[in-house]
Amino acid sequence: MAKTEDDVYKPDITISIKDKKVPGGVYWNRQEKRQWAMALFAGTSMLYASRTIMPMAVVAVSEEMSWDKTESGTVLSAFFWGYTMTQFLGGYLSDRIGGDIVLPIAACLWSLITFWTPQVAYLSTDKHMALYIVVLSRVLLGVCQGFHYPGMTSLISRKVVEQERSLTYSFIAAGSHFGTLFTGSVGSILLDRYGWQMPFYFIGLCGLGWMLIMRYCLVNHHRKKYISLHSHDGSGYPDKAKEAHGVPWITLFTKAAFWSLIVGHFCENNAFYILLSWLPTYFHENFPTAKGWVFNVVPWVVTIPSSIFSGYLADKMISSGFSVTFVRKLMQFIALGGTALFLVIITYTTSYEAALICMALSVCCCGFHNSGILVNPQDIAPKHAGSVFGIMNMAGAIPGFIGVYMAGHILEVTKSWSAVFNQTALVCIFGLIVYTLFGTGKKII
Repeated sequence: MAKTEDDVYKPDITISIKDKKVPGGVYWNRQEKRQWAMALFAGTSMLYASRTIMPMAVVAVSEEMSWDKTESGTVLSAFFWGYTMTQFLGGYLSDRIGGDIVLPIAACLWSLITFWTPQVAYLSTDKHMALYIVVLSRVLLGVCQGFHYPGMTSLISRKVVEQERSLTYSFIAAGSHFGTLFTGSVGSILLDRYGWQMPFYFIGLCGLGWMLIMRYCLVNHHRKKYISLHSHDGSGYPDKAKEAHGVPWITLFTKAAFWSLIVGHFCENNAFYILLSWLPTYFHENFPTAKGWVFNVVPWVVTIPSSIFSGYLADKMISSGFSVTFVRKLMQFIALGGTALFLVIITYTTSYEAALICMALSVCCCGFHNSGILVNPQDIAPKHAGSVFGIMNMAGAIPGFIGVYMAGHILEVTKSWSAVFNQTALVCIFGLIVYTLFGTGKKII
């Protein structure tokens, strides 16, 4: 795709001796970017580790609490009801007061909820009341975790130069897969040896540890530095965003590029959540002798390098002169198109090895989403990236309870995994077509 004048990277910055200054703040230097990237990677890992404890332990919990499949499903899906509630609020607050303020506060809350989950489950001896309490705790966990990704997006859009955002964001987002692996490995060992309560205690404490390090080491250090840096010109701390105006929602809602973002993200998350939720069941039913630790680990292991590589590739292409629009659409073509392709192929496989390879490649393609649509709000609305991402991710969380439920319903009615994979592939193709036609890497607001 040919470059256009508006589409090629042209940073609006002025250069000082030590830092690159921007209207909304100061870009991180190389050392600072590494520190924040590692810290946010660890935080995203803890976020997903906390989120995936209940799915990992639900069999043991349901046996002790006497839950049936419907009640267990209610507990698992309750997280996403809360998760959708705070996406926009998280982005709005982060754009106004700074993502580095929002993230530690939210982390403190979701870590405490994780730590106390085993105790709240025993608050009532009545089975149904105990179930309601656990469901409420899962909703609150989703509410608190809903601040993380919008806050992180807002922070990166203000602190990382455009040509380096893809790799930075993809590396941080890869923490989600590492956190899932962490719970699946360390959490499983703790569950087997000490009971289902121990993973909640351990990961809850890890989350609190990350929050304390983030708040009192990284955030304090950098805020003091930037306040000192700007005190001479009276600008104060840059992330206050005092020059920022309200989000021009009317203008945004009339842009086809914005709606293509939402549709593409919804379709990608639909595939991701279905694979995340139903992958173990698929292998258990079709290959009962297969080792669980293999098919529960391999797909997510390969996704970590694919996510990081996609970020590197995207930044390299933008630096080489490719338009941002072309790069975002290429990454999303691999994500949605690749996922759909391997989901269709898996319906024709008969061996365990072929099915595992196709499933791993399908999940691997999902990693390219981190350098496509997931980072696109920072392209189209750099001053309001947190708010735009919040709206986008709110829509993207809906498949967490709608898409996963529909997949189960299709299985119940048709008894066919091919029907599930084919309809998921069709949804991916639909999202790919919409984003390819209307998506952009240009600034629209």
